[in-house]
Amino acid sequence: MKFLDQAKIFIKSGDGGNGAVGFRREKYVEFGGPDGGDGGKGGDVWAETVEGLNTLIDYRYQQHFKAAKGEGGSGANRTGGAGEDVVLKLPVGTQILDEDRETVLLDLTKPGERVLLMEGGRGGKGNAFFKSSTNQAPRHAQKGEPGVERWIWLRLKLIADAGLVGLPNAGKSTFLSAVSRAHPKIAAYPFTTLHPHLGVVDLAADARFIIADIPGLIEGAHEGAGIGARFLGHIERCATLLHLVDGTQDDVAAAYRTVRTELDAYGEGLVDKPEIVALSKIDAMDDEAIAEKSAALEAECGKPVMQLSAASNKGMREAQFALWEQIKAARAQEKEERIEAESDGEPEERWTP
Repeated sequence: MKFLDQAKIFIKSGDGGNGAVGFRREKYVEFGGPDGGDGGKGGDVWAETVEGLNTLIDYRYQQHFKAAKGEGGSGANRTGGAGEDVVLKLPVGTQILDEDRETVLLDLTKPGERVLLMEGGRGGKGNAFFKSSTNQAPRHAQKGEPGVERWIWLRLKLIADAGLVGLPNAGKSTFLSAVSRAHPKIAAYPFTTLHPHLGVVDLAADARFIIADIPGLIEGAHEGAGIGARFLGHIERCATLLHLVDGTQDDVAAAYRTVRTELDAYGEGLVDKPEIVALSKIDAMDDEAIAEKSAALEAECGKPVMQLSAASNKGMREAQFALWEQIKAARAQEKEERIEAESDGEPEERWTP
């Protein structure tokens, strides 16, 4: 399945059905009176998150979604049937944006979440509704209310607990394949990763988290260099970042600095997220080079540097537990904030048509 994380679509709720003009005409009923029924309600447009989806590819081939129109009313006071709803099946983590592509209207972060985007138009009243003591035979009915329509953008931000960042060929995909059952493409040339990958890490019965691998960043990525910074949105929700630096390159400090500069230029708080820095590919280095590169990297980032080798599995377990500790702390804080918000009675943000 191809990966697509952005799509522009047109949505429209159904028009309400028209009311009917009718009169009761039976042989032995002298004054039957009006009996035109009401029109049916137009179909609604819903958004629903579905587990197991991690792409918006379905919305590349179909961009228009229109709910059905309500049926018109008929004689004998029969109300028309309601129009069929349209349900947009979306991956967890999808944001719904206005046509300006900036205003976030809705952020769907929970599995099974179902939100009404647009309500269908109300059905028109039949002439039976307008009967009164002064107008006992009305010959007019009401038209159905039109539905609502608009263009919106869908933007997917994958739900992951930890994100992998680094220059191309820093060993991110290799790390992901070593700690999970994910199978990203791995090769000895830059930009083998062309779109994000997710993997589930199982450390213990109560230690399970999702890790995201995004395409490597190069200098000027925020201006579109290389693959650009578009996929950085998929690590915005992460609790922590694992910054891998290839130990076999000449200047590890410059490599670290390049990625941090791009994270800062992108914004959205990425540069402020908790970060674990690791020197990768140490199996291809001798002890002296490892010590020298680690010292240079520590001097640049100002924090302890882990040493990893996916080939020999050295340091891999320690890195996973370091990630887990930060993820646990973030989950505990999130739970505490949620309980506090519920106790304060803060209303949850919802869709605003």
